[in-house]
Amino acid sequence: MTENQVLTALWTGIYLLIQLGVIARAILRPHREPASRVAWVVVIVVLPVVGIIAYILLGETNIGRRRVSRMCAVLAAMPDVAKAPGMDAPNLQPKIPEPYAHLFRLGHSVNGFEPVGGNSARLLPDSNATIASMVADIDAAQDHVHLTVYIWLPDNNGLKVVEALKRAAARKVICRTMADGLGSRSMIASEHWKAMQEAGVQVATALAIGNPLLRPLRGRIDLRNHRKILVIDNRMTYCGSQNCADPEFRIKAKFAPWVDAMMRFEGPIVRQNQHLFASDWMAQVDDDLNDLLRQPLPTADSGFTAQVIGTGPTVRNSAMPELFETLMYTARRELVITTPYYVPDEAMQSALCASARRGVKTTIIFPARNDSWIVGAASRSYYSDLLAAGVCIHEYEGGLLHTKSLTLDGEITLIGSANMDRRSFELNYENNILICDPTLTAEMRHRQDAYLAQSHSVTVEMVAQWPMTRRLWNNTIAMLGPIL
Repeated sequence: MTENQVLTALWTGIYLLIQLGVIARAILRPHREPASRVAWVVVIVVLPVVGIIAYILLGETNIGRRRVSRMCAVLAAMPDVAKAPGMDAPNLQPKIPEPYAHLFRLGHSVNGFEPVGGNSARLLPDSNATIASMVADIDAAQDHVHLTVYIWLPDNNGLKVVEALKRAAARKVICRTMADGLGSRSMIASEHWKAMQEAGVQVATALAIGNPLLRPLRGRIDLRNHRKILVIDNRMTYCGSQNCADPEFRIKAKFAPWVDAMMRFEGPIVRQNQHLFASDWMAQVDDDLNDLLRQPLPTADSGFTAQVIGTGPTVRNSAMPELFETLMYTARRELVITTPYYVPDEAMQSALCASARRGVKTTIIFPARNDSWIVGAASRSYYSDLLAAGVCIHEYEGGLLHTKSLTLDGEITLIGSANMDRRSFELNYENNILICDPTLTAEMRHRQDAYLAQSHSVTVEMVAQWPMTRRLWNNTIAMLGPIL
């Protein structure tokens, strides 16, 4: 053998050892579905070098050991929300019909939050009304304002929130704001971020990217804090899909308007959202907020039962899909879902199909035009099976339907930030609130009906007429779902 042949054989042997090592890692990685393992093995084998690099960058749910260690230490030191003074008041005890009790037991297994009664809420009319309500509440704040958001843009609505926080800080209200390092990068890099700091607003970057070349050494770059939480004075909180941005969403204007839903809550449920914010904040900033969680609860009248469910890379990765699937299997009369991103695992797809097959009127609403062509194609690959099972599929024409909502039998509502895709299940920090209340559920159903009025129905015949090239494209993209 020549010297070149020897070197080639040596490098080939080294590469094969590395490749086998990465394949073994993909197979041995815990908490991964078999389909995901198979997909990654195929990518690593079929795409030499590129497949290995892709696995190193995107193959594992890893936010970095240091972050995990700090988050665990923060959570261990935090007081039990259920033991806050006043939480044992008779009017705050949960009232849950027996057919739905198991839903809240599952919710409790995620964060340890108990369902609590005595809550009130209102569904805000639209995105601009939501921002106006948030600004009004910030302007009325007396003690503190806590805000965490995924996307914060320096546009009209984004700057309204900036100015409200600056005004609050000028009144000596403690303002803590945290924005995701990727989703809010334009705001964080802007003059407005610095201006907030100079005005006395405390700011933090969630999951800062830093040097993109070194970032993979400290964990995946695409693990994000997708939560949208506003807590004011331990008295009120917001939950839903709304970011701090105009509905025109100028960074993706051709898909606009973004159509969101947000609820404003009062009652003991506020303390659970406060706990989520505090855990995220203290994991990033040396600032102990535990005393806020020990404060007596404000007095509350009788109200509905609710429970916060916060998921993410440091929570079991099956938590969010388990909740969605359990809700689907619980439905007896009607199930209505809105989501912009649908890339389910097999269990969730089966649960949704089973809902329709057993006679539940099952409806799901997607945006007609999706800002993610990958997710849009993957979602449509599931249409045929859903329609065959009897699921009613509608596509919203009035913009990008960004609302993440689920209503069940006219009594249960789930609202929050989580989509029905693997990114929300495994990669993003999300926050949702599970509600047991016919009145609020009726409001959410009315909003869902408004979405349906601006949607077209997708039929079996329409899907059957798709050209083979389109079906081939959709199904090919869906095959990559386990690694997206």
